[in-house]
Amino acid sequence: MYQVGERIIYGSTGVCEVEAVGPLDMQGVDKKREYYTLTPLYQKGRIFAPVDTAVFMRPVLTKEEALELISRIPDVEGNVYENKNPRLLNEHYQVYFKSGECMDLVRLVRAIHAKGRLVAKNGRRLSQVDENCMKHGEELLHNELACALGIRPDEVRGFITRTLEG
Repeated sequence: MYQVGERIIYGSTGVCEVEAVGPLDMQGVDKKREYYTLTPLYQKGRIFAPVDTAVFMRPVLTKEEALELISRIPDVEGNVYENKNPRLLNEHYQVYFKSGECMDLVRLVRAIHAKGRLVAKNGRRLSQVDENCMKHGEELLHNELACALGIRPDEVRGFITRTLEG
């Protein structure tokens, strides 16, 4: 069970802070069931999630784990997935999001970037599904790395570049 003040990854929302743990004082809610009250760090709102929810949750990476992940980025293959059917393309990408693992987000982003370079050579652009999934993957990854490293999400790309060049 997570404790108040801990920062966790909650499903596709990303980084959240545990604000409270316990029964909810809301009408229509089972008073015997325990809930996490989560506050997303980089979005507005509040999430009330049962402690025993099936939604993926894990602790945010430590600074050491984040630096290790960054050091491995150059070795990650960007395996391009081609499919003209938007539904099948989206389903393929959702597997990466559902794993909840940062390395899978790195794989996803690198694959879509590689695909973007390939289609650009032919004078085309990425599909809307590709664009949306790449943006969401980068956002989730950068938000977690920012939290782990103690920097802002908009500083992550530059931090990665400097770290890999230095």
